Amino acid sequence: MLAAGVSAAMAKPAALTLCMHQTTLAGAGFRRSLEGCAKAGIRQVEIIPPLAEPFLAREGVGAAKRLLADLGLTAPACGGARGLVEPNPERPKALEELRRRLPWIAELGMDRMVAPCPYTAQATPDDLKRAADNLREAGEIAGQYRVALMLEFMRGSTLIGSLPTALQVVRAAAHPWVKPMLDFYHFWAGLSKFEDLDLVRPGELHHVHFQDVRDLPREQLDATTREIPGDGVAPVAAILKKVWALGYRGPLSVELFLPRLQQGDPAEAAAEVRRKSEAVMRRAGVFPG
Repeated sequence: MLAAGVSAAMAKPAALTLCMHQTTLAGAGFRRSLEGCAKAGIRQVEIIPPLAEPFLAREGVGAAKRLLADLGLTAPACGGARGLVEPNPERPKALEELRRRLPWIAELGMDRMVAPCPYTAQATPDDLKRAADNLREAGEIAGQYRVALMLEFMRGSTLIGSLPTALQVVRAAAHPWVKPMLDFYHFWAGLSKFEDLDLVRPGELHHVHFQDVRDLPREQLDATTREIPGDGVAPVAAILKKVWALGYRGPLSVELFLPRLQQGDPAEAAAEVRRKSEAVMRRAGVFPG
């Protein structure tokens, strides 16, 4: 019975859908970022706690649910649960924060949460084993709310900085509510190779962050050099085709740190992201429209 429930809760939609990561419109705040997405015709939003929690403290979860419904939006994912994976003295606090956030995450309809690994200390094989154990423990907590915890490998991480390592750790965790995801920026700007996508099992990817990479030496890339899909030099269409072939059917969440988008008019920024991203999706042959 439980296995059937897990399967149904984590079933994937039939197509790739464009999703706006709220980081991209961070300067607009919670309400205006959602309104900007709706005005631009983007129907999915990856919510981030730094924007959501001040709104929830003032107006409550019910008001957030009504706002999403009134705007015709759904929120498939929550971004940014740090400190859960890597060995660190603050991990008990991160677990408490996870427990505190999961009720409102689930109530707003999100069934997945990103768990990045920004570890930069010297890592050992034992650290990887601990990371798998940590993920399993956190996944057990998240699974009580039917929320999948998704490991995000990060460019520059000395522990989990590539797709192969992320797959290794997720598989070692061996928990039904722990899943791998793919971030285009960390994938193409980091240690991974295109051929690493062949290591992914059909249907294994559970979430995707969708970005391009600026034409710079990789040593000079940072968060602010992510670009809207189609504006950079990464083979985003080829990666999309591979992701589709691997059976991924779900959100393509555009997560950018570009000041002109974060501080600009949210509707105009969202419209630009939609226009350029959907052009890449069409070129890749994965756009449903």
